[in-house]
Amino acid sequence: MFDHKSLSREESRQVLLNIADGLYNDAQLSAFMTVYLMRSITLDELTGFRDAILERRNPVDFGNIKAIDIVGTGGDGKNTFNISTASCFVVAGTGRKVVKHGNYGASSISGASNVLEQHGVHFTSDPDILNRSLDESGVCYLHAPFFSPALKSVASVRKALGVRTFFNMLGPLVNPVMPKHQLLGVYNLKLLRLYSYIARREGIDCTVVHSLDGYDEISLTSLFKVSSSEGERLYDPSQLGFETARQEELSGGDTVQEAAGIFDRVLAGTASRAQIDCVVANSAFAILTLEPSLSINEAISQARESITSGAALGAFRKFVEINR
Repeated sequence: MFDHKSLSREESRQVLLNIADGLYNDAQLSAFMTVYLMRSITLDELTGFRDAILERRNPVDFGNIKAIDIVGTGGDGKNTFNISTASCFVVAGTGRKVVKHGNYGASSISGASNVLEQHGVHFTSDPDILNRSLDESGVCYLHAPFFSPALKSVASVRKALGVRTFFNMLGPLVNPVMPKHQLLGVYNLKLLRLYSYIARREGIDCTVVHSLDGYDEISLTSLFKVSSSEGERLYDPSQLGFETARQEELSGGDTVQEAAGIFDRVLAGTASRAQIDCVVANSAFAILTLEPSLSINEAISQARESITSGAALGAFRKFVEINR
């Protein structure tokens, strides 16, 4: 790879299986991950890595329930508050189901697992608790290291590096439930097209979003692109009735506690307009992915009502109660 060669799909699969088996030391893992900061990952490499993680995953069975995963790749360097995680509970507040796959932050202050743990959530792989959580709160949270051994084996190296690695790209592709619906945020247009291609090939109804100023979600700080089964479309926030936000308004702060405070205020409806609007926008496109017969304005209205009615906060409180 240092000679600018790429791996085949099978070679990539075998490398990840070896990583899962602990065959490499931290220095080797660090060098391997760093390669992908120097060049783009290929389709065969990304697919081979995904094959290995799913092959070794600890699967969870929720039957044929209609659910969505809402996730960003992370690694955009923006240190936003937990927009995707908040959106999960907004969508749940509309009566829909979310199967969220997440982890601790590797290149940001607060990942999904950080903010949930801050609220006293204990992660579990117990199918009875997971099923009850999904049934009663509308959200089930799958802490990645419990379900994907390969991700657990590189956690300390990723945290020590503190920069985006190809594992950021893999996370959204390896939800152990393999839900058929997904809202996925990516940090550049090349990844938007790569994920859209993989989703179509794998039969996933995936809406991929990217804000043109580099956010891996709909930030409302700039124009944003949405790729779905309907094709690609560019939006201006004003088209959807939103004011353009400033980047500093979406900051997650310097500590997990600060990020958790913003998260709480968003669900309670007491956060700033920019913070709430950002979560509403992402939630709306998740709703639209599940219910394509709705208009985008109807989806926005349902997402906003989930917050103003207290339903989103209610879903979160029930989730915490079940997962303590």
